[in-house]
Amino acid sequence: MTRYRLRFLLQEFDLPRGITLIGRSLDCHVTIEDPLVSRQHARVVIEDDRARVEDLESRNGVKVNGVPIKEPTSLKDGDRLRIGTQDLVFCRVDPVGAAHAKTTGVLRLCANCRLPYPREMLQCPNCAATEQTDEETLSGAHGGEKQTAWSLQLLTEALEKALTLGRDQDAERIIRRATAQMDELIAAGALLANEQIEGLTRAAARASIASREATWAVWVPNVYRRLDRVPSPAMIDTIVALADAFASEMSEPVALLGEFLRANVRAATPADADGLARIERLSRRLSGSITPIPDSAQGPASNPTLS
Repeated sequence: MTRYRLRFLLQEFDLPRGITLIGRSLDCHVTIEDPLVSRQHARVVIEDDRARVEDLESRNGVKVNGVPIKEPTSLKDGDRLRIGTQDLVFCRVDPVGAAHAKTTGVLRLCANCRLPYPREMLQCPNCAATEQTDEETLSGAHGGEKQTAWSLQLLTEALEKALTLGRDQDAERIIRRATAQMDELIAAGALLANEQIEGLTRAAARASIASREATWAVWVPNVYRRLDRVPSPAMIDTIVALADAFASEMSEPVALLGEFLRANVRAATPADADGLARIERLSRRLSGSITPIPDSAQGPASNPTLS
């Protein structure tokens, strides 16, 4: 018998025959703790070998493959459902391995370290805290911006997992969405924490090294130029590693980063001044004006780590 699942980030949930409710309420079969998701937002109905999704008069609606729906809409393998700001993929699967799939699931956000983790865990696996974010905090005056930042963090976590598991197609899909969200936040002037920026730029570097494709490598220095921010020593190590892997592609973005930071950013700390100097040395090396000099000859620096 044909089986169906919903894939959300790197989790998969079985869709049994009958109705599966999706929403923010814990009474739903698939619960998404997202303030832009209604308590009972949508339902997926499986009858015989047919499946459909219905919007339950939710506040922000349901989209199938980017198109808002008004009536019950048939689903086929690979269709993408947008619930609030979250994307779920409808999958048709073989019965093999079905016993290992989840039938319900909830993601919660740690109030202490801001990392997502499954609700069934009693404490955050990252920092051992037991307190979660409360709904009013996420849906306050700046709820949209906070929700987008939260979603960015979820995507970064999912990207790291996809890269670790070697799931290249998932990684490509996730990184496109994550980088687009960060670009939107930067354009909107949102305040981004250093750990958010470094988390995604480091993952983007890993993706480029793994795929041997320079798209995301070039994106990394451009992010710091748009942010008017000198990368941390660890991120400069990463940019150097990317330049070693993609010398011709990285030459221009590294040069632009160095020129922009020198003209627009005041080196407030010795680390900033050293970072500017390292970027300029790297730019000259990529342009062919100087020969490579190991960082150990310039002073202490940490080893580049992309994994």
